[in-house]
Amino acid sequence: MSTPIDTRVSSALHEGNVANVDGYSEETAPLLASTMEAFSDAYITIGKIFDARAAASANKAWTESQQVIHVADAAFKAQQRLLKKFDGLTATLGKQITHLEQELSTPLESKAVVSIAAEIRKHTKHMAGDQRHQFLRHAIDEGDATTVSAILGAPSYLSGLDAKFAKTYTRLWHERMNPATATRLKAVRNAKALVDERVGLIITQIEKAIGAPWSRINMVRQGNDKALAALKFGE
Repeated sequence: MSTPIDTRVSSALHEGNVANVDGYSEETAPLLASTMEAFSDAYITIGKIFDARAAASANKAWTESQQVIHVADAAFKAQQRLLKKFDGLTATLGKQITHLEQELSTPLESKAVVSIAAEIRKHTKHMAGDQRHQFLRHAIDEGDATTVSAILGAPSYLSGLDAKFAKTYTRLWHERMNPATATRLKAVRNAKALVDERVGLIITQIEKAIGAPWSRINMVRQGNDKALAALKFGE
């Protein structure tokens, strides 16, 4: 169930943003479940800080500075917990991206008889550059494993290909044959980009919920500490 909208908290931190990333679907949802949960946690937690501030403001026994300090104490712990969670999430998504990238970059093995594979490479090598690329792209589009693996399953120079192009075509072939993996990679990449872009909002939104930036909070706290220290004159 989606987290209810809280107009006090930036919509940029709502979990619904995760469901809107390119590549998100029922199939990729399990991969992004932890990302969804992290955004929901941040969104709900910041809402609770707003609630805590309202409750503190209603306490007439506390001055405004005391209200800020008490709310800030709880908010700081929440902020540290959320930032740690998002750091861990970034690391996890990064590992998933690396794993999926490897799946889509695995070197090919020739599926053709050795003599036929050699003929295919010879045929390709004698083509003009543009013609060679068109030939290989057509084979990839057609799902022609015999032709593609003969060319990409051997050193690229045997087919007249540049090594970088060979890697690019290997990737295209894997994406053609494993569209689900390509979609998962797209979803995880976009989820990580979303996390990297929005994590900074956690701090600014928590400051908004407290009602003061951390710089001012630290000044108030220092003033409070000095006042408490002054009260110990009789000790």
